[in-house]
Amino acid sequence: MKRMQIWLFSAAFVTGALIAGATFRHTPKAGAEGAQQPQQSPPTLAAAVDRDISVVEKQIIDVAEAMPEDKFNFSPESLNIRGSDYKGVRAFAVEVKHVAASNWFIWSPLTGEKLPEGLGDEGNGPANIKTKAGIIKFLKDSFALGHRAAATLTTENMLQAPGNSKSTRLRLAEFGVSHAYNHFGQMIECLRMNGIIPPASRPEIRVTANGCRSMHSNRGESHE
Repeated sequence: MKRMQIWLFSAAFVTGALIAGATFRHTPKAGAEGAQQPQQSPPTLAAAVDRDISVVEKQIIDVAEAMPEDKFNFSPESLNIRGSDYKGVRAFAVEVKHVAASNWFIWSPLTGEKLPEGLGDEGNGPANIKTKAGIIKFLKDSFALGHRAAATLTTENMLQAPGNSKSTRLRLAEFGVSHAYNHFGQMIECLRMNGIIPPASRPEIRVTANGCRSMHSNRGESHE
């Protein structure tokens, strides 16, 4: 019993010391040094959604830029793979334009901006945009709209439906992200079918100060 009491007292003492140490570490320093440390603003809803858009934006644009100009209109249907059913599947270029056009349809209600000319109703973007450079510009402009849309979000209006939409502002903002990810996967398949490693899967070789090389990728890390 006495041994148990000693153990409990020791545990209580250690716990108290840890709490006191943590409190001491997190207590702002008084005086001029403490005054120089600016207080960080709390995260906002708009910033969180904007970050989500930035992540998928980089993924989509990197994949679009990775496809060579001469293969930009590639369609899996052209491979005539036995047992496959790719008839009517969008070509890579149309896939990219579809993401951009959908971004406009999804995010423009949040900003109130007018849709671009020739956007159409079929979701494949303007027919007159055909070059790789023109399509990627159309894509980048659509994500710029997404960032403007995210900036309109507040905790007060996030559950409101803009204009004639039946969806809330928050759902529209995040649906643009999830929709883009859906087509990101299809675009990656087009790269793979052309023997191109998607940018996110390419290993990055880094050299440390002691001369060691390490290979980094999204699937793990190996050292040489």
